[in-house]
Amino acid sequence: MKKIIIAVVIAAIAVGAYFMLTKPKAPVAGVAAQEAALIYDGEVTKIDATTRTVTLKNQDGETSIVAGPEVKNFAEIKVGDRFDVVYEMAIAVELVKVKNPGAVGEQVSTSTVTAPQGDKPGMITTNTVTATANVEAIDAAKNIVSLKGPQGNIFKVKVKNADLLKDIAINDQVKVVYTEAIAAVVSAPAAKK
Repeated sequence: MKKIIIAVVIAAIAVGAYFMLTKPKAPVAGVAAQEAALIYDGEVTKIDATTRTVTLKNQDGETSIVAGPEVKNFAEIKVGDRFDVVYEMAIAVELVKVKNPGAVGEQVSTSTVTAPQGDKPGMITTNTVTATANVEAIDAAKNIVSLKGPQGNIFKVKVKNADLLKDIAINDQVKVVYTEAIAAVVSAPAAKK
């Protein structure tokens, strides 16, 4: 059985950087992508209130989690409750014209929301990264744009609306907004019928 400290897991996944943007003119085009993934799901099988350790079981076996002080409402956790960790990501890209061509930058904002007093424990941490990137290549046949980020990394974005590629050229600058969220939530088991 492996021990995981929930605060470390959430903090590690939620780490991001926030970078300063140049002032763009109005966006001319946009594209979006989104994905979600269930990272972990399990059922509470044991609770040790003294050590704040919760034992979870799923198809991969048992895992113990030590709930740090940031996990509020620990007393509301009951054997049989569900524990789910979900990761969600969304990307939006807009064509922008900037006053300083070639200037790139990034910004990151982070917010954390916890469950209200009396509810089952839960925490959602959201990071939003806004960056200016350069268009390095366009594959019109596959609707893919290769972008170079502020730190020199090249990443590819699948464009859902092919018409948007008509307004984009190599060396244009685009605004990229990348939002990721991780939610760790305890919920009561589904009622049996």
